[in-house]
Amino acid sequence: MAAQFGRRLRKGAVTTAVAAAAVAALSASQAPGATVDDHGRSTAADAQPSPDATADDSGATGNSPYYTDLPPLNTPSPAPTDATSTVSPVESEAGIPATVLDAYKKAAAELQESKPGCNLPWQLLAAIGQVESGQARGGRVDADGTTTSKILGPQLDGNGFELIKDTDNGAYDGDTAYDSAVGPMQFIPSTWAWAGRDGNDDGVKDPNNIYDAALATGHYLCRNDWDLSDSGDLDSAILSYNPSRHYVNTVLSWLEYYRKGTHEIPDGTGTVPGNRSDGGTGGGSTTPPSLPSTPSAPHPSKPGKPGSPRPTPPSTTPPPSGTPTTPPPAPPATPTQTVDHLEDSGTAKLTAMAGDAFAEKISTKAENAAGKGVAKVRIRFTIVGDTDATFTGGEKVATALTDSSGVATAPALQAGETTGAFTVRATLIGRTVTGPDYPATVTQRVADTLVRTGDTALTCTPGGQFADAVQVKATYKDAVADKVTATATLIKSADDATENDKGPYFKDADGKTVRTLTALTTDADGLLKLPQLYADDTTGTFLLRITTAGGATLDVTLTVAAATDASASPSPSPSASS
Repeated sequence: MAAQFGRRLRKGAVTTAVAAAAVAALSASQAPGATVDDHGRSTAADAQPSPDATADDSGATGNSPYYTDLPPLNTPSPAPTDATSTVSPVESEAGIPATVLDAYKKAAAELQESKPGCNLPWQLLAAIGQVESGQARGGRVDADGTTTSKILGPQLDGNGFELIKDTDNGAYDGDTAYDSAVGPMQFIPSTWAWAGRDGNDDGVKDPNNIYDAALATGHYLCRNDWDLSDSGDLDSAILSYNPSRHYVNTVLSWLEYYRKGTHEIPDGTGTVPGNRSDGGTGGGSTTPPSLPSTPSAPHPSKPGKPGSPRPTPPSTTPPPSGTPTTPPPAPPATPTQTVDHLEDSGTAKLTAMAGDAFAEKISTKAENAAGKGVAKVRIRFTIVGDTDATFTGGEKVATALTDSSGVATAPALQAGETTGAFTVRATLIGRTVTGPDYPATVTQRVADTLVRTGDTALTCTPGGQFADAVQVKATYKDAVADKVTATATLIKSADDATENDKGPYFKDADGKTVRTLTALTTDADGLLKLPQLYADDTTGTFLLRITTAGGATLDVTLTVAAATDASASPSPSPSASS
């Protein structure tokens, strides 16, 4: 049916106009505005890359070709799903193979748990899977979700495509010279190296497995704190996967189609799309697809690089005997090829308190051999070490594009609860170039001030218990100091901080006398409420000293006196020092 639909699109202006109208209507409802949206992005009517997603920012797929077939004009309807059912061409095109559909839904459910703010619909994964590989070539996967043969994009050798030299020693694509997009979601090896996930819990991250690839795609789309229920964030997320406006519109058309309803079909019975963005036709192959045998202009959504037109097809007539042959000129160097080294670009000391955002961001500069900054190359920032610190969005890896001066700035770092040192490593994507390591430190939570939340005098009769509990509030630079550790000790005097052996006391779980409490922690509001205090038979005035990490100290006065004396006793004012 896909091939028939492709022919239907080519039959004439009437059908083409209908399809164009369908995309236009969809773009109006799903993409940014009809001309320019509030974020200044190009609209669906402009078949141009987004300003923040250039040809050098090749996304998850290395800007590899994708299927351009649009969905059927009719809304899908339910169909039988058992293996013996007869699947018509229309049902085949509208349906999603059972294992592939399960992978999308499983991945979306996992993201709903781990990143609920992303609001990832499984239909978006299905739309990208359709555009990238025709749902794993019609669901040709085994019971574990692994494709029965590899789905490889064309060799990214710079001839009409992105130039990405080998980054995985051929481990995924079988090519030790250049990379190719791999698997049902078409990840290039360098992206899979950090974005790969184990979606079927077999201990392996395999881009050829639909469960692994679907989960990786979900995490890829949910980075940068994007909320995919917002049309602007949805637009940005899809553009980050493949920086083409035409790609975005095609994905959105399938997203809208699947949202209206779809159904499960048996594995291997799906229809592979018929048209690719590079001018090719037919489904994926076990080896990189060849370029078209006739020249074709670059797709308007994928502008050709200056000086790198599509190669002219070889002549079918051999040259006369003895005629010297002229080798084709080498394509001009890409910006990535010109990078000689990476260096720090004025990053300040990276220190943050547990739970806080780092105030400083990491900046790395890409320079050529002459020391000039190289623009529009991608830098990967990777958190290394025993830490739960992440970049904004919860990821351990982030990428950034260098600006006109060659500087890439990583997203803000967010400290976790694990204190200590870790490293952020900067590397160039697309080539092996040594980059700087950035040391970072997470310090423990601290407070600089402690105050009592009440002013009632704390009194007790000998052998009794204090009626009011001691509660204090901790702050740091006038802000709530939550999760700060504290110690409470009944001391001998203001000048002698050793533990008192008489007077008020706490009880442990066994009811035994305790006069020092450790490992106390303030709550989310910075409050700390101490356990019940008791008094022995010793009368007098006593001090309870509370200290926190960071040095905040508060002395609380406790009075033990006979009933008549206690009623006459003046209310002492607690003393505090920081």
